[in-house]
Amino acid sequence: MTGDPLPERGWRGSQDVWLEAAYEALVEKGVDAVKIMPLATALKLSRTSFYWFFKDRRQLLAMLLNRWEETTTRVLVAAARDYAATETEAMLTVISTFLPDAGFDARLELAVRAWAQQDPAVLARLQAADAERLAALRALLEYWGHDALDADVRARTIYLVQVGYISMRVEEPLADRLARFPSYVEIYTGKRPSGPEMERATARIGRRPGT
Repeated sequence: MTGDPLPERGWRGSQDVWLEAAYEALVEKGVDAVKIMPLATALKLSRTSFYWFFKDRRQLLAMLLNRWEETTTRVLVAAARDYAATETEAMLTVISTFLPDAGFDARLELAVRAWAQQDPAVLARLQAADAERLAALRALLEYWGHDALDADVRARTIYLVQVGYISMRVEEPLADRLARFPSYVEIYTGKRPSGPEMERATARIGRRPGT
């Protein structure tokens, strides 16, 4: 007999299976689509199976927000704190983070920003994340010698451009985006990356899965 084995009788899925289905519903259709019965139907599982892994829908939504923080804020803050030999290399690391398949989950970010428009608690959490991300970018720029006001303006320029890419659902060939990197870095830092720095950044990006 060929084909994949059928699930054992009484299979309820797993927490990861339910969470992944919830993630897809959120990014594709919005938070109103993240409901237990539609998820159960999509997974071909019973509604009661959900309660083996989650107390209620509220817990599921909380876990989605935790996933959002781990795949957006934590990724950006880590990039801003990563080792770099020069300021321009540091900035290339930061802006590379926002490329597709680079770690920052743009789909989830967009979905959470939409969710925040109808939920004050999510809005507060999003605003806190925005503040933390900006603080990380300011700290990076201050480390490389920018005064507080200059670092703040440059950090906002970096961040608002990247969020704008996400909010406007910009789609462009990777080669076009990379061709703009030297000018972006110069705007953000006042310095242009060297040829070898761009070559190293491009090589790292080229080694990522999906690129």
